[in-house]
Amino acid sequence: MKRTILLSLILVVGCAGVAQVPDNLKPGADESLALVVPAKGVQIYECRDGKWAFVAPEAELFDRSGRKIGRHYAGPHWEAADGSRIIGAVKQRADAPAAGNIPWLLLGTKSVGNDGAFSKVTSIQRVATVGGVAPAGGCAQGAQARVDYSADYYFFSAR
Repeated sequence: MKRTILLSLILVVGCAGVAQVPDNLKPGADESLALVVPAKGVQIYECRDGKWAFVAPEAELFDRSGRKIGRHYAGPHWEAADGSRIIGAVKQRADAPAAGNIPWLLLGTKSVGNDGAFSKVTSIQRVATVGGVAPAGGCAQGAQARVDYSADYYFFSAR
């Protein structure tokens, strides 16, 4: 009996930290999950008129085993080691479940590189974000800030 209760508590606690993706960030019914791509890097901000403005991401992309498979940079672009590259445009956004983390996004994409691992991707979810929020307070004109972040990018393609 005690073992069953303990197992139940572990399952409840283990699931408590898992946030659901909001409905507005779900891909189209004609898309299916192709790849999960964890990323680690920085969100770059620049001071403009006394306020921090987002400039670009700069991150490395990994497969689920932790092997580097590409990079993410201004555009926003996601580029695989094989030269396939996509550019994204934000379609929807939602606040991250925890304060202090950049928003979750749904982006539409198009291929702008070689055929390869990323070329068939039609949309991307950015979820499970940690960090990346612009610094608080004022700033000196032209100053830059590089704020650490991590996220999971879910790549979807047409069925």
